[in-house]
Amino acid sequence: MYLYFNHMRKLNRFFVVAEMLFIAGFLLVTVSCRRERPDVIGVFDLKYTLGYDFKDNQQILSLWDDIHAVATLQGVVNREAPRLFVNYVVQSGIEIDSYWWNKYRQTGEWLCGRDTIVYNDIVELVGSFKHDIDGVVLYDADIAATSNVASAVAGIENLIAIRYDESPNSLYSRLILSGPKLKVKVRLLNEDGSSMFTGQGTIPGTERESTGSLKNDPYIWFIERYMKTNRCNGEFGAYYIDQKWRDKPTATVINHHTLTNHDFFVSQKAFFFDLSPWGDEPATDDPTQSVGIDLATLKEFLSEAYRLNGGEKMCHIGGFPAWAFKYTERAGGNHGDVATEWEFSRVISAYNAFKDADAIGYGALANASFWQHFPLEETYGQKWVTHQELKERGYLTENGEVDFKNRQFMIFYVGDYDASSWITQCTPTIWDHPDRGKLPLMWSISPVLERRAPMVMHNFRKTATSNDYFVAADNGAGYLMPGMLQEPRDISGLPCGLDAWANHCKPFYEKWGITITGFVIDGHAPALSQKGLDCYASFSPNGIVPQKVPLTLLHGEMPVLRSDEDIQQHPQEAAQRIAQRVADRPLPFHWFRNILKTPGWYLEVMDELEKIDPNIELLDAPTFFELYRIWLQQNPDAANGSWE
Repeated sequence: MYLYFNHMRKLNRFFVVAEMLFIAGFLLVTVSCRRERPDVIGVFDLKYTLGYDFKDNQQILSLWDDIHAVATLQGVVNREAPRLFVNYVVQSGIEIDSYWWNKYRQTGEWLCGRDTIVYNDIVELVGSFKHDIDGVVLYDADIAATSNVASAVAGIENLIAIRYDESPNSLYSRLILSGPKLKVKVRLLNEDGSSMFTGQGTIPGTERESTGSLKNDPYIWFIERYMKTNRCNGEFGAYYIDQKWRDKPTATVINHHTLTNHDFFVSQKAFFFDLSPWGDEPATDDPTQSVGIDLATLKEFLSEAYRLNGGEKMCHIGGFPAWAFKYTERAGGNHGDVATEWEFSRVISAYNAFKDADAIGYGALANASFWQHFPLEETYGQKWVTHQELKERGYLTENGEVDFKNRQFMIFYVGDYDASSWITQCTPTIWDHPDRGKLPLMWSISPVLERRAPMVMHNFRKTATSNDYFVAADNGAGYLMPGMLQEPRDISGLPCGLDAWANHCKPFYEKWGITITGFVIDGHAPALSQKGLDCYASFSPNGIVPQKVPLTLLHGEMPVLRSDEDIQQHPQEAAQRIAQRVADRPLPFHWFRNILKTPGWYLEVMDELEKIDPNIELLDAPTFFELYRIWLQQNPDAANGSWE
């Protein structure tokens, strides 16, 4: 028996050594292949985390760690070229990332013929890219904000973010203590694993006194070490939930940890934060802090970004208040969801920042760092309607007057497409709907989304029908409240930001052939002043639809129509409400906002509306706004804003 077991031990050692040599050889070949063939794309499937038990804390930790590490890895290795792609986001049973991958793998498309390497294990994946990163930024599981700081540091220092956890199966153990044995280059906790930030005394590594908040001190540490030393890119910020998400992961759709959204902002060396915009209560995730501490830190981030941008460039912030988790009545606060959305918008706008609104429901986005390299065309034009065409179609008389013939004109604001995540997730179910093209629809899509979802924007234009027309979503090339760009800016005290906004929007509007801003959310901000209207006229000359304007207005040659109702009901009820609203309003032009409705829904609404009032006519955007402009020119009281 001894000889038998001794023999087996020798065989086992042989097989172990052979297996180790095979793995080492495979990794060597993989690394060599990557160095010699930089065009090879690594592919990794993260959907295994969707099958985890979300009542099991260890599995939640594993999910968080794996996705966070992969997202930061993507951000670094995809910075200069598209080298790593993941499969993760699933919406309505559709694998969203596979949808876009397969679309552009087809013959003649961007990814056709590109070689790939499929990785089946995260250790293998990270090991393959070991020489493309400089190591690890290690963060503290006990101080939630350090996970966001880690993503920011990862982008600037070319690192991946890993949570400190010495348990045997943790990612820390598999990637740092064993496996590729990555070097820890930045620590957001002490070497012995204790917390570096205490909420007392001087913030480590700085000369700043503690804010008294364990949540805010890590952010101040980052501001002092990376923003004030000009190492951070002030043009990009990332507003995503920190690791407090782990406390209630099922508060909304599981993928709203939004870790997969980090990659693009890591690639841009952005700052990351998760802070309350409210100055009248402690942040709900840090109830012992002094009132207004979160807001003060948020303002400091924004002020530094403004400085880094020289006051001339806009700051592009990805993300949205995580209202299901924090800062609202749902989380024990005093404010509603929309109020929190608007307050955040109001604050960031005062510092020349806008948001790419990855809101809950469709907020998850993967691979933006990969798709940012998609080769867009130089321009995507759209045709405007001529007066001769309007005459030929019976909308203008030979004298050039609007020919109503008892008609009422309406248009749908087809939205809300002010977020890269929303357009990416909704294309298969909404844009691809078989009824698209049967009605004229005004697709309201922010052109700045080309930065994170260029392949979606390109697809829209290449597959659009003659009934699909594109305008800008709220509130132009990004979501902000333009009234907060105007002086006086009580929140920030900064000079007027209207020129910066116009200079930002113009190239996006020109590239995408956009001349209309389909909706302007004024929210709790001041109404557009004459200078504000001048700003919009400079890049949106064919129309805007704000909230805080007279019912009708012609500003120079730009038609201005006050926004009206959101219509979200079942088609029959929606048609009834539209008909009632048309009857109540004293002008013949009507605008209705809709959110994430399919072309089939619009078709059903118009079929029902035809039964109720056949005089209501749905127009395409150029016809609607050009007729409205002509009508304003022919009706001075309406043009000067005194017609109600």
